[in-house]
Amino acid sequence: VADGAAFARSAYGTWVSEVMLQQTQVERVVAYWTRWMRRFPSIHALAEAHPDDVNALWAGLGYYTRARRLHEGAKQVVEHHGGELPPDL
Repeated sequence: VADGAAFARSAYGTWVSEVMLQQTQVERVVAYWTRWMRRFPSIHALAEAHPDDVNALWAGLGYYTRARRLHEGAKQVVEHHGGELPPDL
């Protein structure tokens, strides 16, 4: 995605934002979310990522358990739901 371009709405993008916004102010999350979505634009990209890459991109948000659980959750969604977030989670 080019600088300034909007991201398409997606359940994955919403999930990432909801996790980032736990214990963190919106103003702080916006830049992190944008970088995250550029690096891991899909749940498949996140599921395939190395944990060190996930933690490096999360650096500065704190509460690293959120990043680990998001990463593990992405792996589960890919493995058990074909990469589609179920509508009834």
